[in-house]
Amino acid sequence: MSKIVTVIALTAVLSTSLLFPASAAEPKNFNGSWTVELVTESGLCDSRYSYSLAVQEGQVRLKLAVDGTTRITGRVGQDGTVGLNVSNGSTNGAASGRLQAQSGAGTWKVSSLCSGRWTARRLTLTAQGS
Repeated sequence: MSKIVTVIALTAVLSTSLLFPASAAEPKNFNGSWTVELVTESGLCDSRYSYSLAVQEGQVRLKLAVDGTTRITGRVGQDGTVGLNVSNGSTNGAASGRLQAQSGAGTWKVSSLCSGRWTARRLTLTAQGS
């Protein structure tokens, strides 16, 4: 009898999760200002870099370039997946990772010159629909 009850309970749980998938119900909103710190773990780059980025409808842009030559472009998916291109003069690199509601983390690499990890922290939230 307990096996039948277990099978019925599992069937109910699986049916409910198929009818109402959690991820499809509420796409995440990552719009706003983020501060990002890159830490070099290997290679010839400076040990740390900090940037202020803006995310708007999935598009990422650099808010303020300290040296005037750094460019950061890319996207954040609805699930928080990050894909960025970073350039400084003739040097190009890439960063990838994931954002959560208030923070994020990932890795970055500039060809064979250097690589490391990055962390992000949300500075402000923007109202949805505005």
